[in-house]
Amino acid sequence: MSQRAHRAAGDPAPAAERPRRGRLGRGAVAVGAVLGLSGVLFTVSARTADAGPDRHPQDLGELSRQQAANVQRMSVEVDALRAEVERLAAEQNADSGFALPTPSVADLVEGGSVPVTGPGLTVVLDDAPADAQRESLNPDVLVVHQQDLQSVMNALWAGGAEAMALMDQRVVSTSAFWCVGNVLRLHGRVYSPPYVVRAVGDPDDLRAGLDASPAVRGYVRDAADVGLGWQVTGEERLELPAFSGATELASARVPRDVEVLPGLPAERDAYPAPTEEVS
Repeated sequence: MSQRAHRAAGDPAPAAERPRRGRLGRGAVAVGAVLGLSGVLFTVSARTADAGPDRHPQDLGELSRQQAANVQRMSVEVDALRAEVERLAAEQNADSGFALPTPSVADLVEGGSVPVTGPGLTVVLDDAPADAQRESLNPDVLVVHQQDLQSVMNALWAGGAEAMALMDQRVVSTSAFWCVGNVLRLHGRVYSPPYVVRAVGDPDDLRAGLDASPAVRGYVRDAADVGLGWQVTGEERLELPAFSGATELASARVPRDVEVLPGLPAERDAYPAPTEEVS
């Protein structure tokens, strides 16, 4: 009798064709357990990543904010380490009997190593409001640019500012900032308008410095025409923090004809101009 006949009659199927129920059942259970465990692991990992303060940023804005927070945290650590280095250096010099010259108050203020308190001016610059957009205007006129901030700060220095801060940071002679679009970058931190400049000095002299600057006068005209933010406020007491950052120069260039040290020839005399070769 054929196999088809045996099955029709109710006989069991040949051993070779019987389904392996036991092995398939155990395999299905194992696969299900692995998948279930994987799901649990993925869920736990996702929740941990979302809940952790150092989770991987999901977009450029979040990355920028995280890096800015890291820079601020490390700046505090740098200040603490610098203070510790200065303390240890002073102790070592005292033990060796070598006394370093004491810098004057003016040097400390100019170098930014100490906080400064005194009267002065607060200057606020801001982009024009959104409703100031007009087809006849160049969009660049409606935002605060790097050169606008530089003009204001240079005018304040020229007006006799003793110390200055941009946003919440002290600025010194080695400070450098730049604008990318309408975002300001200073010492590794990122700021958005309005931009606040605070200067300690005689308020009347500082105002005179602003009024004497052609670049500042041009900004003030644009502020009146298109609505750029411009506000100057006299302050009886400003508190500026100490500078937080490195003050060492990586490179510098002395202007031509400037005597660096007594007896040292100026650049023009030390380095004569090359002569042109005629072939």
